[in-house]
Formats: sequence, structure tokens, C-alpha cells
Amino acid sequence: MPMLTRSFAVLALLASLATCTAQSPAKPKDGEAKEYFFCFWNVENLFDDKDDKRNTVDEEYDDPFAENAELRKLKLDRLTSAILKMNDGNGPDILACCEVESVRAGELLMNALNAKLKDAKKDDLLYKFLLMQNLDAGRHIAPCVITRVPCDLGATRLNKNKLRILETHLKVNGHDLCLVATHWTSQLKQTDGSSGDEGRNKYANTIFDRFRQLNKDDIHTDYFACGDFNDSPDADPIVKNLGAIGDKTKVKPGNDPKEEPFFLNLMNGKDPAKFGTIWYDGKPKVYDQICVAPGLIDNDGWSVDPSSIATITEGLIRKGATRREPWRFGDPKRDLKDSERGFSDHFPVTCKLKVAAKAAK
Repeated sequence: MPMLTRSFAVLALLASLATCTAQSPAKPKDGEAKEYFFCFWNVENLFDDKDDKRNTVDEEYDDPFAENAELRKLKLDRLTSAILKMNDGNGPDILACCEVESVRAGELLMNALNAKLKDAKKDDLLYKFLLMQNLDAGRHIAPCVITRVPCDLGATRLNKNKLRILETHLKVNGHDLCLVATHWTSQLKQTDGSSGDEGRNKYANTIFDRFRQLNKDDIHTDYFACGDFNDSPDADPIVKNLGAIGDKTKVKPGNDPKEEPFFLNLMNGKDPAKFGTIWYDGKPKVYDQICVAPGLIDNDGWSVDPSSIATITEGLIRKGATRREPWRFGDPKRDLKDSERGFSDHFPVTCKLKVAAKAAK
């Protein structure tokens, strides 16, 4: 090879290596500041492969998913395909879900995610932890958290046995994040004839009482509540009972009982036409929300980027649809073609979290 040609070849190789290095930055070392991609998704009736002889309202999902392996595989494939498209094809670092039948159903979802990551040669991104407890609260649909982020497994708990409020604790660089995944009472007509306002008030009060308890020990506690609240961000249970507002200037730490601290609701004031997470009552609604305590909008410990909040819709709306409606998986008992089944009746909500470097001794 002529010397000049060889020189150009070497330069081209070096340029190629430089490009690869720029596209694949080194991961932060232990103790350094880190950034994580978070997602919450109501995955709509994700049931496992066991016939658990559920009550009437759950039996229509329990039987088909337990008996039909292809149906179950399709549901998991739909969900995992959408989840792993997020975060530049790496999937969220922290995934919180609701409407998961059991710990077994959560395991099936995590295993399906990891199988696809292995197929893609991304073993370093495998999910390591399923944080969940089985729940029997009328319906067998519970919250869970699937994550590759270090956590305190022993701290996972349900706030009150009959409420869908799962408390988990993630620990990075010595900083604790209290992450609560929840699913509030629906708008459907209740047995008392109401539309569930009392139930949603109970959820809001329980979550805030737990925050108040942690806040007594540390007014900068990093408390992060996400879920399907089954109400709009400006509804009384969210604003008055949970104290979740959109004015960042009022979200300040404090321990004066007469001046309760506010949560910042990242979805407050967002246009349902752009941020709606569900199609209900003939219009888009923002029912899936993320609310953070004052400790998450400072630069200590964990923090959230409010501007990063997003509702994911790409690929999750039926082709040819004329409205912004999530493409549901559909009744499991119906004989539908695979191409007729979608994902869930909710869109996922995402944001970015940061955790500071380990504090110097």
C-alpha cells in the first residue's frame, strides 16, 4: 500500500474510533453523580400464568392469561417492545407500573425485558430488582417497581394493606429516594353511588401522612410519588389533600405543622391535548402524574428535572386513529388477530432523575 494511502487509512480509522468514543461515553464511576431515566405506566390488567381462581371481576383476565400462553406472550411482547424503545433504546432505568396481578406477573415482565436485552447484547442493562408485594384489595391489580438501580429491598412496603400504595427506597451514593407507586380509586360508579372521590381522598391523605412522617426526620427528604391518580391535576384530592401544585416557588422545605409543605406536580397545568395519558369520557385526560417533595427540586441527594416530563405516545396509538387515544390490548376473551391488539388504555409518563455524588467524609 502506498505510504500516502496508508496514512489516510490510519486517519480514517482514528476518526472512526473517535466517533465511537463520543457516542458511547464511559459510565460514571461509583460515587460519581448519575442520571436516571424514569417511567410510570399503567399496563392495564397484566396477569400471570397461574390460574388463581380470582373473584368475578378478575376472572375474565385470570383464566385467559393462565391458559393461553400465546396470548400472554403477546401481551408481554407488546409491553416490553414499547418499554425498551425508551431512553434511546435502553429502556428506563426505573420502571413503575400498576395493574399488575401478582409478584409472579411482575417477574414475567422483568424476565421478558431481560430476555430482549440479552438478545440485543445489552447484558450490562439487565434489570436486577422487582419491588412488589401481593395485594388483595377488591381487585388483584397492584403497583410494582422494576429497576436496575441499587435499592433497599427490605424497605419495600404497602402503605395500609388494602390500598394500592407501594413504597420503595432506591439508594445511590448514600442518598435515599423514597419512590411511591400508586393507583387511586377510579371514576367509575362506586357501591355508595359516588364517583370515587372519598376513595381518592383516602389515597391522597395516606400518601401525605407518610411524607409528613418522613419529613419530621429530614425536611429535605427525597419523596417521589407517581401513579394513576384517576383524577385531573387540578382536582381537590390532588391539590387540597395531597397538596400537589404547579407553582414551583411555593414548593419549599419546612417542618412547621401550621405550614405544611407542598408537592410539585410535574403535570399541573399541562395541556391534555399534548400530555393526556388516557382517553376518558370522550376526551384526553391527564390521570397519570408525578409529584415530588421539595427535596427533589434542590441539588442535594436526588433531584428531578421538571422540564423533562413527557407523555409517550409514539407507536401506542392505533394506526389510522383520528383521536389521541391509547391503543388497548383488548378483551383477552375476544378472538382478535395479533395485529388488532395494542398495548394499554394508558400512555406512559417519563422524566429524568439525578443523584448527586457521594458526600465526602
